[in-house]
Amino acid sequence: MEHYCWTCVGWNEVDWDGLEMATSQISKKRKFVADGVFRAELNEFFTRELAEEGYSGCDIIIRATHTQEVLGEKGRRIRELTSLIQKRFKFPENSLELYAEKVQHRGLSAVAQCESLRYKLLGGLAVRRACYGVLRFVMESGAKGCEVVVSGKLRAARAKSMKFTDGFMVHSGQPAREYVDYAVRHVLLKQGVLGIKVKIMKGWDPEGLTGPKKPLPDSVQIKDPPVDKIVAEPTSDHREAAAVVAPPPAEEPVYQQDAGFDQPVDGFQGQPGF
Repeated sequence: MEHYCWTCVGWNEVDWDGLEMATSQISKKRKFVADGVFRAELNEFFTRELAEEGYSGCDIIIRATHTQEVLGEKGRRIRELTSLIQKRFKFPENSLELYAEKVQHRGLSAVAQCESLRYKLLGGLAVRRACYGVLRFVMESGAKGCEVVVSGKLRAARAKSMKFTDGFMVHSGQPAREYVDYAVRHVLLKQGVLGIKVKIMKGWDPEGLTGPKKPLPDSVQIKDPPVDKIVAEPTSDHREAAAVVAPPPAEEPVYQQDAGFDQPVDGFQGQPGF
């Protein structure tokens, strides 16, 4: 894996086919377009130059499976690549540095497997045998699923497509962008051009080494039940019934009579008789 870093030059100092774009006068739209063209052309350049070394993409980092061949004898190959990039994009000398780092999980890289399948077909290996070999290697590397599609004139004069799948694969939605690695390559044979498509479904990795840290939205994690304490001999606990205390009886309220209620009224000594 190689990654390049910029020391003295920025993205805005690139001259695209005579178009002068000064840093102070460039608009945001032109800047994003220039960055996209720069990345696309740089990726195409490394794909052409480092195909045999297992080039696996470029996103500020150039990934390769054979780093020693990328470096060359005493760093000669890496210096040639640096010089070519400086001349093409008109960078000042000694303003660009390339570093190489080996890809840790080659079986989970769709680009690396696509290039591997391409060279197998160029070597004359049968399509089914080559595809099943790639499929088996990807699944043994810890992938959750894999899909390989080869289309073109495989045997007869009429073109057809062959698909090889294994495991679980997501085809749409945000999980497809986060979990699926996709690559397309073309191989020129005697009968014509064959198209190769490789899709690798990575698994969930909390550490983020072999897959995304975020789990799938529909994943269900079943936790193990708690381990109960093993009882060697049966035991019983004797517990006395708790004494129930009766509440005290409620006291009747005492009503005070009105002082003037028992006094006879003037002219009335008692209840009249009938």
